[in-house]
Amino acid sequence: MTPRFRHITVLLDEAVEALAIRTNGCYLDGTFGRGGHSRLILEKLGPDGRLLGFDKDPLAIATGNALAAEDGRFVVVQRSFAELGDELAVRGLAGQLDGVLLDLGVSSPQLDDAERGFSFMNDGPLDMRMDPSRGVSAAQFIASAAEDEIARVFKEYGEERFAKRMARAVVVRRGEQPFERTADLAEVLKVANPAWEKGKNPATRAFQGLRIHVNNELDDLNQGLDAAFEALQVGGRLVVISFHSLEDRIVKLFMRKHVKGAADTLPRNLPVRFVPFEPRLKLLGKAQFAPEAETRANPRSRSAVMRVAEKLR
Repeated sequence: MTPRFRHITVLLDEAVEALAIRTNGCYLDGTFGRGGHSRLILEKLGPDGRLLGFDKDPLAIATGNALAAEDGRFVVVQRSFAELGDELAVRGLAGQLDGVLLDLGVSSPQLDDAERGFSFMNDGPLDMRMDPSRGVSAAQFIASAAEDEIARVFKEYGEERFAKRMARAVVVRRGEQPFERTADLAEVLKVANPAWEKGKNPATRAFQGLRIHVNNELDDLNQGLDAAFEALQVGGRLVVISFHSLEDRIVKLFMRKHVKGAADTLPRNLPVRFVPFEPRLKLLGKAQFAPEAETRANPRSRSAVMRVAEKLR
């Protein structure tokens, strides 16, 4: 990682404080990134404490391996946090964690490095994979997917209201020349978008949808939340930082389900039989947002939402 791809950890102190670190505890940072949260957790752990880090990104893993070489209490694994249950079972840590932290979305180095293909702001190969060695790239998806599928990804994951129109433009253009670069795709999407939002690039939502699809982010989140809950021991904390409404909705509904029961998530006036429910999670405070000083220093933190819960049983 070069200095120009510096990462500023969002809600650093707040997230680690929410974990209520026990000096001899065992914790998991499910999205290691460049290690901001992990380093602060390690500062608060004693000599018998343990921290496990997960990340898909090979550059994040390289940073994690360097940290692991410095600190024997830390281990990093190149896997999605959706697979944390399998990893913990192998390590004999299932149901023994004191806290799990998930800082969702992409990191600043991923967005700023044009070669990763995440951003329309800097031209680069149209990739978008957090782990470039696995899965289908954005270019491959755009080249082969049906028009309806591209529109679904733009609409469902990008919340783009002109998804059909933009997907049509993509399919027409790819018939003439395949998409290989981010700037090329962004230009086609920009022209196809008839209503530009003030202060927002017209390709923003479609790019978000592509990134989420390519990296299976929402399915990973659903699986990861279930796995994190099972991984915690009673009294353990779950801390999740989201960056867009689709993520936050999943997190909010997951926590509500374990606090109030599945019936609470059903539509009102739907006749259901009463079933006694004992909460398995306790919410700790309301949703928390980055303070003004942080949003001024790091504009990307403006969309961050942190939710915290504690396992009851």
